[in-house]
Amino acid sequence: MFAVEVRDHVMIAHSFRGDVFGPAQALHGATFVIDAAFMAATLDRNGIVVDIGLAHQVLKDILTPLNYRNLDEMPVFKGINTTTEFLTKHVFDGLAAAAAQGRLGRAANELTAIRVTISESHVARAWYEAPLP
Repeated sequence: MFAVEVRDHVMIAHSFRGDVFGPAQALHGATFVIDAAFMAATLDRNGIVVDIGLAHQVLKDILTPLNYRNLDEMPVFKGINTTTEFLTKHVFDGLAAAAAQGRLGRAANELTAIRVTISESHVARAWYEAPLP
């Protein structure tokens, strides 16, 4: 399996509902480092998995609306605990849609899977990985 990975980051604010979150129930900030890995069983005719420049731009396009925002105030996240795990799927969905639209420089049916990893600190991270149809 071949893979190429791009990275970006966002600075957000949010809060959580539920006793399990303890002090994180209060509004707090986070800087998330997001890694998006694109996987394929073969390289294309150019010898790549996806175009790295396009992949980075697509990731940035998905993250820009979140950057420097209070996620609690965004209608798209109304009533949702925007946990690290939840956000990995949110980013994955955007990347999968971009792949389906051909925005990564390679046909989506030539990609095997995408993995999104979000590091919330140097000791904790979460990821979501799924195959592409």
